Amino acid sequence: MFKKILIANRGEIACRVIRTAKRMGIATVAVYSDADRDALHVEMADEAVHIGPAPAAQSYLLAGNIVEGCKATGAEAVHPGYGFLSERASFCAALETQGIVFIGPKPKAIEAMGDKIESKKFANAAKVSTVPGFLGIIEDADHAEKIAGEIGYPVMIKASAGGGGKGMRIAWSKDEVRDGFERARSEAKSSFGDDRVFIEKFVVEPRHIEIQVLADGHGNAIYLGERECSIQRRNQKVVEEAPSPFLDEKTRKAMGEQAVALAKAVEYQSAGTVEFIVDRDRKFFFLEMNTRLQVEHPVTELVTGIDLVEQMIRVAAGEKLSIRQQDVKLRGWAVESRLYAEDPYRNFLPSVGRLTRYRPPAEGRTGDIVVRNDTGVTEGSEISMFYDPMIAKLCTWAPDRLAAIDAMSAALDEFVVDGIEHNIPFLAALMRHPRWREGRLSTGFIAEEYPDGFAPVSPSAEEKAVLAAIATAVELLRRDRLDRLGGRLAPHSGALKPDWVVKLGADYLPVHLGEGMVSVPMELDVAVAEGKPMTVASDWRPGEPVWRGTVGGRAVAAQLRPVDNGVRIAWQGMSVAARVMLPRTAELERLMPVKLPPDTSKFLLCPMPGLVVSLAVGEGQEVKAGETLAVVEAMKMENVLRAERDVTVSKINARPGDSLAVDAVIMEFA
Repeated sequence: MFKKILIANRGEIACRVIRTAKRMGIATVAVYSDADRDALHVEMADEAVHIGPAPAAQSYLLAGNIVEGCKATGAEAVHPGYGFLSERASFCAALETQGIVFIGPKPKAIEAMGDKIESKKFANAAKVSTVPGFLGIIEDADHAEKIAGEIGYPVMIKASAGGGGKGMRIAWSKDEVRDGFERARSEAKSSFGDDRVFIEKFVVEPRHIEIQVLADGHGNAIYLGERECSIQRRNQKVVEEAPSPFLDEKTRKAMGEQAVALAKAVEYQSAGTVEFIVDRDRKFFFLEMNTRLQVEHPVTELVTGIDLVEQMIRVAAGEKLSIRQQDVKLRGWAVESRLYAEDPYRNFLPSVGRLTRYRPPAEGRTGDIVVRNDTGVTEGSEISMFYDPMIAKLCTWAPDRLAAIDAMSAALDEFVVDGIEHNIPFLAALMRHPRWREGRLSTGFIAEEYPDGFAPVSPSAEEKAVLAAIATAVELLRRDRLDRLGGRLAPHSGALKPDWVVKLGADYLPVHLGEGMVSVPMELDVAVAEGKPMTVASDWRPGEPVWRGTVGGRAVAAQLRPVDNGVRIAWQGMSVAARVMLPRTAELERLMPVKLPPDTSKFLLCPMPGLVVSLAVGEGQEVKAGETLAVVEAMKMENVLRAERDVTVSKINARPGDSLAVDAVIMEFA
């Protein structure tokens, strides 16, 4: 077994590999760029090596720097994680020439499967079912348009060396093919250094289901069940689960055996994933093989009890698999939510900055529920524009699917992240979505269910009552604390008055208090509007970011953040500002004028911190609604900014290559 390994990656996956290596008694070496000098993976490792400036192309993507890091520290092997150099055969070969073991497949398998064009050719030769498409080199947009017409719309344009949803576009028409071809090629070039793309038929109502395989260097290969990865946004996975709620045992076995056959055909060694597109009739088509560990591997580990990183290390060390196919049993259900640094209320635009507060839910087993959080950040960490926006992977396991989903919902309610925008509200709302809970999924789920983007969830009458009850309990406790700090009960403060009004968003809800205790622990009877009294019980103390307790016997965990004269309550995808006041105060407050937001219609504002890739217009140019104004890149994704109406450009304030802050003015309109 190895004595020391180097992890050629960063963030949560580097931390994940380090944890298993330490459990196995293996010393670890981290690598870091200028931006990651104080990162968690650097702190966790036994040693750390600096490899260059913040941009990945100048640090994490330089194979020579990784090799030198191994030489300097005496690392015998390299675990690549995912992304970066994990699927680059030349990197694997470079390590081998130096006598360093690559913890992953051999160059032959990477070359055969790592390139999407070549992998489909190989799969066809191996008689694996594949999606119809054009696997040759596409010369230009005219060529792409011709091919798409022959295949038939809709088509998928994909980067040959791509992954993680980058360099991918769906086109439903000629115009979308031309634009999608250019965008996919540009993203592929900037992300992978390879601008080749290919085109294939897009399967309508598809499910994205993948099979986890594990193989050694002695001819043994097994499959570890499947993962459902259909909840995607812009072709990037957001929520995954294992097993799939759609597959029956017959289809699972057929897909697993085909995945193993493909792995054996390329003499695969290590953990890998064979991805399939599955249609409504459970017909499946080979999509690609990822010759690395997948982001969503924890759900497979939770339902099988197998540590995939450990198996990768053992296989790389020359050991035979100790697990047979008949040993693999799928137990219970696991769900993974990817927490991204992005603003769900602004079309999921990237967000960067410092984590001023980062308090994940407690990990471990409680009764029949397991919570796991794979992360690479801590409170105070910086979310950089240079890398992937994923903050953490929150996973829950339970004996059945709905229990796992409910556990995820509860865990998300307790996950506190401040300092940046994030997608927790969206994930929390998704856990309550009827279609998701019923398992009626496709890769178009988010686009179909949120066609106009994600908006704040509006609470029902019952939920408003719960929120108002929490707000009342919080406010009374705050007043009680102030009175006690002042050394008096001060009954004139109103803390003991029976009637109050809670302004919840734009609603004014009357609240009547019954008998109960105000001090901690609290037990208070509250009647909201015309509803029946319900008991609010909690041991929450002022200053704690999460309120935990029961409302009418229902367990509730809600996040609290102070706002002017009140508190913002975040719960199950809802986020509502609440102010508790006396009835006369509420009566007067209703008479106050409402301040209108400023008019920004004459400006094109940068929607997120990013790099200006290109400007499509000039000063004085007339632009029609829907036409491209500029392209801004952030976190390795290109975002096309289009005109919302017919305008004339009066002034250009930015140039290609400029790094802009959020809401910076790119151009002005007449």
